[in-house]
Amino acid sequence: MSDKTIICRCEDLTVEEIREWISKGCDGFEEIKRATRIGMGACQGRTCRRHLIAELAHANQKSPAEIDLSTFRPPTKPLKFGAVAGVDQDD
Repeated sequence: MSDKTIICRCEDLTVEEIREWISKGCDGFEEIKRATRIGMGACQGRTCRRHLIAELAHANQKSPAEIDLSTFRPPTKPLKFGAVAGVDQDD
């Protein structure tokens, strides 16, 4: 992949920028996510996650299956579906 190839369209991150972060010592998915916001845009990582995993696997001499993914956090408190949909509770 070319250094100028955009990995994350939402955050406009290139392969070169990801490789720079890896060379600075960010060798985990979560570290790079926090430093660059990759995977936090509108697509929530659906287009960039596999490319980032491939770069991390190559840099760490591992298979992509060995790369730990980001943590997924549930909402801080349970919500009723109606609250999310904007339905009045009295309906």
